[in-house]
Amino acid sequence: MWLIVASWAVRPALFIILAVIFGYLVTMPVPDGLSVAGQRAVAVFLLCLVLWVTNLVPLAVTGILAIVLVPAFDVLPYKVTYSLFGNEAVFFILGAFILAGAVMHSGISNRVALNIMDRFGSSPSKLLVAIFLLSAGLSFVMSEHAVAAMLFPIVLEISKSLGLKPGKSNYGKLLFFALAWGCVIGGVATFLGGARVPLAVGILQETTGQSIGFFEYSLAVFPLVAVLLVSGYFILTRFFPIDIAGVDGAIGMLDKRIKGLGKVSFNEYAVGSVLILTIIAWMTLGEKTGLATVALGSVVVLFVFRLVRWKDIEEYVNWGIILMYGGAIVLGSALDKSGAAKWLVDSLMGGWSGAPWMVFAAFSFLSITLTAAMSNAAVIAVLLPVSIGMARTMGIDPTVVTYAIAVPAGLDFMFPMGTPALAIAASSNYISIRESAKGGFLMFIIAWVAFNLVAAYYWPLIGIGYAR
Repeated sequence: MWLIVASWAVRPALFIILAVIFGYLVTMPVPDGLSVAGQRAVAVFLLCLVLWVTNLVPLAVTGILAIVLVPAFDVLPYKVTYSLFGNEAVFFILGAFILAGAVMHSGISNRVALNIMDRFGSSPSKLLVAIFLLSAGLSFVMSEHAVAAMLFPIVLEISKSLGLKPGKSNYGKLLFFALAWGCVIGGVATFLGGARVPLAVGILQETTGQSIGFFEYSLAVFPLVAVLLVSGYFILTRFFPIDIAGVDGAIGMLDKRIKGLGKVSFNEYAVGSVLILTIIAWMTLGEKTGLATVALGSVVVLFVFRLVRWKDIEEYVNWGIILMYGGAIVLGSALDKSGAAKWLVDSLMGGWSGAPWMVFAAFSFLSITLTAAMSNAAVIAVLLPVSIGMARTMGIDPTVVTYAIAVPAGLDFMFPMGTPALAIAASSNYISIRESAKGGFLMFIIAWVAFNLVAAYYWPLIGIGYAR
């Protein structure tokens, strides 16, 4: 009985402590150079970060809390705050969930899962490697977000076919972390993995007239991608040892299920065609029209041609993840627009003089750290102009500093609010934010160290140096 009473008492006590700390952060003297709004933005972010990691309240509730606190404490006007929830990323996630639901409801994901099992079903480790490398490889040529959206229903179907219990099965966690981490790692390999690199190159070109070529960039980061793929697989299999002896038992069940589906139906062909055309559109039109526009356009096509009904797919839409991601976008914008992020950079590095490699390492650390708190585009927008200006005064090549900001900005392995790929994987309920933070922190360290070692020892071999 006393344990029950203690558990009831601890929860309110934790909220009281958080409220007291939050109140102190909001009312303490404002640091020099930081606005009142910036101070409050930092306080709101820290509060939400603790709630997201500890899961004291549902993820959706924390997202709503962020949306409430930002205008309540005058960090941003309420009209601006609520308009941020209409960010493209939120609607992309929504479209991705609906597309995934349509694919699963049509039954085509069952057939694809069976084919994967037939090809790579000889052992659990081979299936894991296949999903990990497939996620990374596809992210070389298309948005990592789109890859996660495409593969999510397939991985979910495999997990269900194997009878893996959400939140309990190590192998289930492995499959979804392999999906998310593969997308993250592959997403930094080329310009096509996301909009952050083209954005960074555009800022570089506008401010200095210099640029970075497509092949030049890929050649520079390829060793980093290889190291992270090996490290990621090693970490995942150590944190979550494979807890199934084999996958043979699932093959018979999948055979029965696929036979029960009969021949491929018109609906499967149609939904599969829409998915393929969506992927092609993401690859060819994503940068021009936006990923969300393509995703939502495909959703409209599904309903116009009656390939799916709303009641068929609404169970696949994880509104909690959408609300959490919307809250994260609001927080990121609040840190940016209030000047809190820039103040952090100026406070840590303003007037500092050191060796070029030290400046490079510091900016790469800031980039990979901040991307867990705000969108990678915002990280680039805040850090890159400052870093280019600092590079000029210190005789450092601005293109090298651009690498230091753009590449680490895409390497968030810890929090779903840092990358949609991890948010999509987390919506499966097979993985938790706490587990993601534990393994992701180690990958955070490895990614930062490996990136700086590649810059120091590999880049000079291909003609990239710190000095101008």
